[in-house]
Amino acid sequence: MAAHNHAHSAHDHGHGHGAHHAHAHTSYEGSNGKLILALLLTLSFTGVEALAGWWSGSLALLSDAAHMFTDSSALGLAAAAAWLARRPPSIRHSYGLVRAEVLAALFNSLMMLVLLGYIVHEAIDRFSSPHAIAGGTVIGVAVIGLGINLLVAWILSRGEHTLNSRAAMLHVLGDALGSVAAISAGIVIVTTGWTPIDPLLSLLVAVLILVSALRLLREVVHVLMEGVPLQIQLESVGHDLAALPGVQRVHDLHVWTLSSGTVALSAHLDIRDLANWLHILAAARDMLAKQHGIAHVTLQPEVLNIAPLVRGEWASRVGVDGKTAP
Repeated sequence: MAAHNHAHSAHDHGHGHGAHHAHAHTSYEGSNGKLILALLLTLSFTGVEALAGWWSGSLALLSDAAHMFTDSSALGLAAAAAWLARRPPSIRHSYGLVRAEVLAALFNSLMMLVLLGYIVHEAIDRFSSPHAIAGGTVIGVAVIGLGINLLVAWILSRGEHTLNSRAAMLHVLGDALGSVAAISAGIVIVTTGWTPIDPLLSLLVAVLILVSALRLLREVVHVLMEGVPLQIQLESVGHDLAALPGVQRVHDLHVWTLSSGTVALSAHLDIRDLANWLHILAAARDMLAKQHGIAHVTLQPEVLNIAPLVRGEWASRVGVDGKTAP
């Protein structure tokens, strides 16, 4: 990965901009093509399923059609976000627009929760006032819908797994569950005539989707709140930096997610001799990339400060005050 050293009096950066942006451009471009294809396939069937659901009187089929419509919106948003994420950094957006995919995932997660509320409301209403349902039509249309959903899921699975694509995948897999529920409801109604199975299975699918939607929403909010990426242990990063030759102490350490697959780090390193800084910077950048998968690094050297250690600081094995670090 390309690296640039910007030597300032008190602030040095170790970045992998060139290779990172080239890789991001390629991956986002491929991801965008898959999202657009998935969008066209999903949108093409939404109207057919909605009409079939209205004609047959099936809530499961109508819910599936509504879900497919939100799938189309979700995929459209995801494709737009993938396009925005390819935009280069600018004067007003120095990181570029890579966070667009996180915002799209947030909106899609919230939209899914709204849809689930509608399904639950309609299902409860159906229990008190059952509707006649054409089971045969429900089965036929739902089978076609399931096939389309599985095809779209396969297309999305071939691309990069970002928060954005995962949010779109959640919609599609939830819709596939909706199609399975509609097929099951149609079979029960055709064979037994028991119509409450229709809203009952709709509620079951709603609960399954809710769990995944809340999990994704939690991850998105964690990213937007600049939380430490779940796969990274901050304590381990701090101790590894402090263990580098020439580094006495690490403080003001921050690790956060810029976008899916792009983790950033900034820290202050106390050192004894600024003449060794370029060697320390190279070693730190290499260690962070290989051991923690962090390539976007900003490090600031500081002449050794002998103040006592406080929480959130890491020292070399023999601390600056002569004691073993915690």
